[in-house]
Amino acid sequence: MNNVKSVFSIKDLENLSGIKAHTIRIWEKRYNVLQPMRTDTNIRLYDLASLQKLLNITLLHDYGYKISKIASYSENEIPSLVREIISSKNAKSHAISAFKMAMMNYDEELFLNTYNWLIAEKSFKEVFHEVFIPLLEELGLLWQTDTITPAHEHFISYLIKQKLLTNTEKLQGFKRTKVDTVFVLSLPMNEIHELGLMYLNYEILLHGYKTIYLGESMPIDNLKDLKKHFHSIVFVSYLTVQPEKDAVNEYVQQMEEELLDENTELWYLGRLAEFIEKEGKSDKIAVFGSISELIEKL
Repeated sequence: MNNVKSVFSIKDLENLSGIKAHTIRIWEKRYNVLQPMRTDTNIRLYDLASLQKLLNITLLHDYGYKISKIASYSENEIPSLVREIISSKNAKSHAISAFKMAMMNYDEELFLNTYNWLIAEKSFKEVFHEVFIPLLEELGLLWQTDTITPAHEHFISYLIKQKLLTNTEKLQGFKRTKVDTVFVLSLPMNEIHELGLMYLNYEILLHGYKTIYLGESMPIDNLKDLKKHFHSIVFVSYLTVQPEKDAVNEYVQQMEEELLDENTELWYLGRLAEFIEKEGKSDKIAVFGSISELIEKL
């Protein structure tokens, strides 16, 4: 599963483009928009060029072009039309498609060019919310369906992390405007999905607070040391795959017993946070359904 993937099934194309496999077959038969390769058993296979073309066709179709009209354009006219459209509209849709192609081709230059094009018109916060978050949500589904490999996911995630770190570093140079509370951000043991936590660190800094970013696999016992250095602390944990679903409440209880007092709060979010039992919990323990919900509380 870790091999570089350059040949795709029609189901892969459906997952990557959002166009149903049945529709793709119709477009091929009626309009000859794609020319798939065939196995000995007549199963359709597609290369990266076909994927790129389908993503371009999808953008044009979403923009109002009829598929019969798109099919009449030459191979060079389709990307040219796409470039004209994205100069003013549909930036989000195009950017997500471009980032997908950068991921599938392991193309760092395409990623950077697309990012630079976006950031020239939008703030980093807008880019992250409008493009990176939807992209990352799609990647989770693509990984689950074996459309992409862990290598693809790691490649694109690392590039997004780079941009997060660069923009976070800019904020770290500013003087804190809110000094009454310190936010300590960490992940449970064996939790390595830190993109969400990294973005929260950026947002909390953007709101003027001091943060202590500790990252992945942080033992609860190690967090206790922070209480010796800071009077008022909000501990933030992002639960994506760890602890196991059945152990989430045990983890929360341990944090409560070892960290919680009148000057401390515990904030949780992530896929597994929904399993936290809220009944009977202290009002200093908060569970958020999304990054946006947490940001509203800042």
